[in-house]
Amino acid sequence: MRLGYFTMPVHPIGRDWSQTLREDREAVILADRLGFHDAFVGEHLTDACENITNSMLFHATLIHATKTIKLATGTTNLSQMHPVLVAVNAAMFDHLAQGRFILGISAGALGSDAEALGILDEDRNKMFAEAIDVILAIWQREPPYDIDFPDNRYKVAIKRAAALHLGVGIMAKPLQQPRPEIVGTVVAPFSPGVVLMGQRDFHPLSANFLLAQHLKSHWSNYAKGKAEAGKTAAVADWRVARNIFVADDDKLAARYGRDDANSPYRFYFEQMRGKLQRANRLAVFKSHKEQPDDEITHDFVMDHCVIHGGVNKVVDAILALREQTGDFGELVYAGMDWVDPALAKRSMQLMAEQVMPRVNAAIGAPKVSAAE
Repeated sequence: MRLGYFTMPVHPIGRDWSQTLREDREAVILADRLGFHDAFVGEHLTDACENITNSMLFHATLIHATKTIKLATGTTNLSQMHPVLVAVNAAMFDHLAQGRFILGISAGALGSDAEALGILDEDRNKMFAEAIDVILAIWQREPPYDIDFPDNRYKVAIKRAAALHLGVGIMAKPLQQPRPEIVGTVVAPFSPGVVLMGQRDFHPLSANFLLAQHLKSHWSNYAKGKAEAGKTAAVADWRVARNIFVADDDKLAARYGRDDANSPYRFYFEQMRGKLQRANRLAVFKSHKEQPDDEITHDFVMDHCVIHGGVNKVVDAILALREQTGDFGELVYAGMDWVDPALAKRSMQLMAEQVMPRVNAAIGAPKVSAAE
């Protein structure tokens, strides 16, 4: 089982922006040094807590500061820019990173981003689906271009202005062929979108704020989609993100990961619960569909969504999670604000150097590489 890293990131309002960006970079650099397989970083345009506005731009600052970790958008929000921009910028990034690139994609869920761009009333899921079709077509086709799918708002043609003998009218292709790995974040229980991901050989990343009991539904739907495409799903392609804090003893872990008023994990789920409640999406936190909203308290969410403890306790919790979900290829560690940088770094170190080796020894799994 691989170890990955994901951060939205989420920082308290009022923290110095430059400082939080430095810390977010330092976390990825540390993950690289510790042998994490990949690092997914989110992007939001209009959120003072979620401070990275373009994950590809952020990752570009890390290409030469890291050695082996794959740099993944987590996600590029496809409703928010023209697919030509995504296709050519991702292609260039893939070359700059010499293939250490994963394209994580989603529609973009933040309403204030959509309103700022004038697309609040648009069907952004439809825009997302249309955009990815065009991105893939750009990477697959040769010029001159005339990409015009039925019922797709994005029409991409370069005919009148092309001068191919001069290189004019040619769009770049990625270094990785036929394309980089494409990963979609899955939030909802029993998400039908995972079936489509399986059909198209996009790989699922199950969100860190979904109750563990629903994770297995993602794998079932992904395997269904792969079967419909005449292929067999590989567990190596399924990533499961969890909120984990590891400390040198259980009491310290409980304080920082759960109980203290200043716990970054408490702050994170205050943010997530408030935002999902405002968006009428508390179902993400529910143990069953009919569970009343008033039962989704902050403590309920923390109890179900955060793993904390010393090494032994965390190893046991991860093995119990795997018993519940079935096998998966990568455990994705969710990064939080560095309230205490020493504890945050120590948790990542313990996760990489002690927890994951013990987990892999217990399950008898050889190290698996990323999907090629």
